[in-house]
Amino acid sequence: MTDPQKSSKTMNIMLWIAQVLLAAFFIMGAVMKFMPIEKISAKMPWTGQVPALVVRILGVIDLLGALGLIFPLLLHIKPKLTPWAAIGIILMMICAIVFHVSRGEESVIGVNLFCIVLYCFGGICGLGEVWEDSQ
Repeated sequence: MTDPQKSSKTMNIMLWIAQVLLAAFFIMGAVMKFMPIEKISAKMPWTGQVPALVVRILGVIDLLGALGLIFPLLLHIKPKLTPWAAIGIILMMICAIVFHVSRGEESVIGVNLFCIVLYCFGGICGLGEVWEDSQ
């Protein structure tokens, strides 16, 4: 048999690793979206085909989502915001999939799907951790 306390600690470590990796991924995405459009459109062609303001707003949303995934639980300030940040990012990834499929860019949705899976893990486990801590 496994020790439930050790199993819980392992799950908590895995959750933090997933959250930190995803937050880093979205922070990098946010930083990229504030680079000159000409530079990023070479890697992400859609950025050159939508208004620059849309790209910048998406960068802000990426940054806020990343921070919302980490800081509430880390600082123990409103930890119930963490799963909501994960849910928001999942919804954004679903919108990104719809956007890319509508443009015939199915080959790039793998990243979005991967993020959805990890955010589901982080959001569901994070939500369980928040509820356990609040009782």
